[in-house]
Amino acid sequence: MQTIVIGHRNPDMDSICSAIGYARLKQLQGVPDVIAARAGNTNPRIDYVLQRFGFEPPMFMSDVVPRISDVMQKDAICIDADSSVYDAIQLMAEKHLRGIPVIDKKRHCLGLLSPFKLSHHLFPSREEAINARIILASLSNIVETFGGKVLEGSLSLDSREHILMVAAMTIEMFSERLQRQKGKSVILFVGDRGNIQLRGIELGVHAIVVTGGLQLTEHVRLEARKAGVAIISSPLDTATTVLLARGAVRAERMIEPFSSFSPNTPLESAREQAALSASGIFPVVNEDGTLAGIISKSDFIKPPTRRLILVDHNEMAQAVPGAEKIPIIEILDHHRIGGFLSDSPIHFWNNPVGSTSTIVALSFEQAGIQIPKDIAGLLMAGLISDTLNLTSPTATPTDQRIMKDLSRVCGVDPRELASAIFSVGSPLLTLTTSEVINADCKEYDEGGRRFTVSQIEELNFIHFEEKQEALVTQLEAHRIKQGLYFAALLVTDINTQNSLLIVCGAPEFLDRISFPDKSPNVWTLDGVVSRKKQLLPYLLQCLGH
Repeated sequence: MQTIVIGHRNPDMDSICSAIGYARLKQLQGVPDVIAARAGNTNPRIDYVLQRFGFEPPMFMSDVVPRISDVMQKDAICIDADSSVYDAIQLMAEKHLRGIPVIDKKRHCLGLLSPFKLSHHLFPSREEAINARIILASLSNIVETFGGKVLEGSLSLDSREHILMVAAMTIEMFSERLQRQKGKSVILFVGDRGNIQLRGIELGVHAIVVTGGLQLTEHVRLEARKAGVAIISSPLDTATTVLLARGAVRAERMIEPFSSFSPNTPLESAREQAALSASGIFPVVNEDGTLAGIISKSDFIKPPTRRLILVDHNEMAQAVPGAEKIPIIEILDHHRIGGFLSDSPIHFWNNPVGSTSTIVALSFEQAGIQIPKDIAGLLMAGLISDTLNLTSPTATPTDQRIMKDLSRVCGVDPRELASAIFSVGSPLLTLTTSEVINADCKEYDEGGRRFTVSQIEELNFIHFEEKQEALVTQLEAHRIKQGLYFAALLVTDINTQNSLLIVCGAPEFLDRISFPDKSPNVWTLDGVVSRKKQLLPYLLQCLGH
C-alpha cells in the first residue's frame, strides 16, 4: 500500500515543503512506501528553495484516479505463439487459469486462448467433427504431445496440415480411404497390424504411429526406411494417442479476438466495459502492443493500492483529481474547513497557524523526533512564504516559536532566507499571464457558486501597470473556461504590505466590492496580504449579500 503525501492543485511553497516534510516524518516513523507528491508545477522560488536544501521536486501526479495498472496482475502467465495447445491446456490446468494470453517473440499480445475455444477444438460439434482430424502443426510437435519415440526416419519441425487417420477397418476399406487422400500428408495411427503398416508405406503416408508400445517387424522398418516414412512408437493406446496428438496445434492457430485495456485506463470505466463482456480475463497491453499484464473480473474488486494524506488544503475542489476515489487517511491544514466528508474516522489536524509547515514541525515535536536539518530548512521556507516572514496577520506566536526552532536546526537566518526567496524572479516578469493566474490558484464552492482566488507576491508594483490589461483579459478567459461565478487575483507587495485585487465576474457581485477603485476590475487593498484570513472572508461576505 503506497501512501502519497500531497498538497493542493497549483501548489505554493508551503504546499510543496509541507508535503516533503510530512512524508519524511512518516518514513522516520516506519510507515512503508511513503512518497511526497505534487499536483501541479513548481515555480522559480520553489525551485530555488528545493535546490538550496538539496531536494528534487516531488513526483508530479496529474491525478490519482485508480487505474488498471494499480490492480492488474503484472507477472502475467502467457504462452508463446508457437507453443502447442496441449502445453497451453496443461499450463492453464496447473495454474487454474481462465484464459491465457498468446505472445510473439517480442512479447506483442496476439490474442487470448480461452477454455471455450479449446474445448470446442477438442470436442467439436457433430457437424464439424469430420474436420477435427485435420490439424496444422509440425510432426515434431505432434509426437511430443503423446511422448512418442522415433523408430525410423526423422521428425520435421515445419508446420503443415496433417490428416490424422486411424486404421480400424479392413485392409480393403483402408486402402480405399487412404487413396482418397492422395497428395495430402497423412499420419497413420495403428497397432501391430503389419499388413496395414506396409500398405500405408506403399500408398505414401507421411508417418506411422504404432500405438500401445507394440513391436515393429524388421520388414516394416526396412520398407519405411526405403520409402522415407517416419515410424513413431507411442506408449499409449490409440484413442489416447490421437486425442493428445490433436493438442499439437500451435497456440496462435487457436486465438480469438479479445478485449484489452491499457495500463492507464481508469478503473471505473474499465469496470463498466468488463461487466458487459462475456470474457473473464483481459490482457493489459502497452502502447506498443506488448503485454504489460492481465486483469480478471475479480481483480476489479481489489481494495485500492494507494491512500492519500492531504496537506495545506481540505476542500476536494482543490485536491488532486481522483482524490475522492481513494482513501484519505490524514489531513493537515490551516485553512477553513470546506465541508470535507469521510467514510471512516481520520486524523484531521486543522490548526489556525500561519502555515502548514508549522503544523508539520509541530507533528515532529509531537512524535518526539528531531527534525532533520534539510527538512528544517524546507519548513522554514514554507513558513516564510505563507506568512511573508511573520509579517502577515495570519502569523501566530506558535509560528514565531517554530521559526526560531527551525532556524536553530538548519543554521539559516530567516531574514536572509526570506530576502533570497522573494528576490527570485518577479512572477509578473517571469511568468505568462496564464501562469500568473494558475501558479497559486485555489478553487472554492460556496452554496453552489464556484470561484477561484489566485495570489502572487511581488517586491513592488512597478511591473503591474504594463501587465494589468492582459491580466484582466486572461482572468476573464479563465473564469469563462472554468464556468466560475467570479475569479480573483491578489497581487501583494511584500514590502509595503499592500495588495492590488483584480476580479472578473457577474456585475452584481463586482458592485458589492467596496475597496477603493484603481481602474475597471482593479481595487486597492491597503494592509491586506492574506488570502486566507483577510480576502477570502471578505469575498464570502460579498457572496452572502
